[in-house]
Amino acid sequence: MTGPEPIGRRERKKAATRKAISDIATRMFIERGYDEVSIREIADAADVSPTTVFAHFPQKEALVFDEADDQRERIVAAVRGRAEGVTVTRALHDYLRGEYDDTVRLAGEHADEVIRTFFDLVRRTPALADYEARMWARYEDALAEAIGEAFGQAEPSDEVRAYARFVLQIWQLVNGSPNGPAMLDAAFRILDRGWTSYEEERPERGDR
Repeated sequence: MTGPEPIGRRERKKAATRKAISDIATRMFIERGYDEVSIREIADAADVSPTTVFAHFPQKEALVFDEADDQRERIVAAVRGRAEGVTVTRALHDYLRGEYDDTVRLAGEHADEVIRTFFDLVRRTPALADYEARMWARYEDALAEAIGEAFGQAEPSDEVRAYARFVLQIWQLVNGSPNGPAMLDAAFRILDRGWTSYEEERPERGDR
């Protein structure tokens, strides 16, 4: 008699199914357009039922952002789990560089084209752009809370909330840049040292 399936194996199977559905849906959206693809068609292509699709993704838009919750937890963990002596800025810089490198590795040989195509899909689809904006707002609240805690704040200060917003905008800049690592480094230099120091270092600064 076969015993119950280990929880770890069940969870891995669920995660694999979820990723397969998301990958198939995203590919179909890119090829045909988001509004032109139905949940039934996605389910058929993934060889699952529409009920299974909705069990993993309660909203159609969520099919494109399958790692949203995990990513929010990872960026919070980068702050809360940083080593002693590591600044919040350093921890977030290293986290985003790791996320970028993982994205490029998973995208494969044509990573730049894959990333650009994905973000073009989101930008040209109002439902996806709106969903993404709400998703980033949730990230911002969670990140600001974690940073506020690091500084002993019961509620994040205005400065902390602004900082959290800036950090998340960096990630979007990186994904839209032809040279992600260079953009990441440049953005964090400005964030860490401020715009005034940048102006002061320009030999041609003048009155512009």
